[in-house]
Amino acid sequence: MAKPKAEYPAAEAIRALADSAGRLAVRVTPGARDEGLAIDGGKLMVRVRAVPDSGKANVAVLALIAKALGVAPSHVELLRGGISREKLVAIPVRQE
Repeated sequence: MAKPKAEYPAAEAIRALADSAGRLAVRVTPGARDEGLAIDGGKLMVRVRAVPDSGKANVAVLALIAKALGVAPSHVELLRGGISREKLVAIPVRQE
C-alpha cells in the first residue's frame, strides 16, 4: 500500500506568513501518522513521520517546507528551535 502524499497549502500562502527577512514561525509534530503542512493562527503547522532523534525530524521538516515552496532543501535553514517543537525557519524571499 502506497503512503499518502503530503498536503501543502499554496507556496504564496506560506510565504505570506514569513516576515520581510524571510523568517517563518513553525510548530512541529514529530512522529505523526501522516506528513503535511497546514496554516493555523499565523503559524505553519508541520507534521512529519520522522522521530526527534539526532535531528531527523528537523531534516524532515526542512525538506517538507522546501518541497512545498518548490525550492532546494539547501535554501531552507533552521534558525532557532533545534530541540523544540516551536521553530524559526529562514525561507527564500521572492524578489519581484
